[in-house]
Amino acid sequence: MRGYSLQAGALAFLGVLWAAPLAAADVPSGQRVTLHEVLVDAQEDTTYLRFRFLAPQIGGGADKIDFATAGEDMLHLCTVLVLPYMAEYALEGDKIVMSFMAQITEFGQPDPEVTQYFESFYVEDDICIWDEF
Repeated sequence: MRGYSLQAGALAFLGVLWAAPLAAADVPSGQRVTLHEVLVDAQEDTTYLRFRFLAPQIGGGADKIDFATAGEDMLHLCTVLVLPYMAEYALEGDKIVMSFMAQITEFGQPDPEVTQYFESFYVEDDICIWDEF
């Protein structure tokens, strides 16, 4: 598996545009999420665009955001953030993988101490559509 970040200029712009946490109203659940990084991951005949978010409120427990709720947030972010981002940077991919992590983790390195949620989407007619892994 090869993962790599977008070119430096694009990342610098991304840092300025999305460095601050999104306001609670920016996702349906009201949780605060921060875009951590965007990776382009080419594997055999599939290109994945990976959007990794810090979402410290996810996990188990009464005061945490569960997987189903986070999934709705991911679909929302795919529509309002990912699609415009792809257009801005002329990115194309076969699949969009959204991940929420309770703490920042290194990509591709499992950390059993950190809750992470993943959803996969594909784009059809400028609409994000849920896709099973």
